[in-house]
Amino acid sequence: MNVAELSIAGAFVLDPVVRPDARGEFFELFKASAFRDATGHDLAVAQTNVSVNRIGAVRGIHYADVPPGQAKLVACLHGAVLDVVVDLRVGSPTFGAVETVRLDAEGHRTVFLAEGLGHGFCALTDGAVVAYHVSSEYNPAAEHGVDPLDPELAIAWPDGAPPILSEKDTAAPSLAEALAAGALPRWQR
Repeated sequence: MNVAELSIAGAFVLDPVVRPDARGEFFELFKASAFRDATGHDLAVAQTNVSVNRIGAVRGIHYADVPPGQAKLVACLHGAVLDVVVDLRVGSPTFGAVETVRLDAEGHRTVFLAEGLGHGFCALTDGAVVAYHVSSEYNPAAEHGVDPLDPELAIAWPDGAPPILSEKDTAAPSLAEALAAGALPRWQR
């Protein structure tokens, strides 16, 4: 597995070793010991989520209360998405920074996000299937979001038709509003 840390501490891009043969391909999407060795993080998977998305669908920017937080390992199993990591940790040296990574079924690349980071994506293809292992079970009271179209974040979403957002994401506060409300996680080394 090849691993590169993004400019946001606690966010990594992982490229698995793909073994092609006459039948197709095989690769390890996640192996706890190799993951820990490569990133220095443990990921105890408490739930695995899968979404199937129309082209232009935007999900996020989502985050969970810290503690306990919710670490994520994200993969695109069919089609392609533009995956987005946002540092929402108040006091972090990269607070407000945004990183984007293309995830697709051909490259098999994954993105890991530590607790406290915001996450979202935009489907680049119709029927894009995204799977993510998360470290804590869904808890609606602890789940939050920041407006994915907030001009302050300046996320470079793909051009084309207006993004398709849920009502929850449309109503999410801006980064400044979430900060003023004290709703964002704090930076912890």
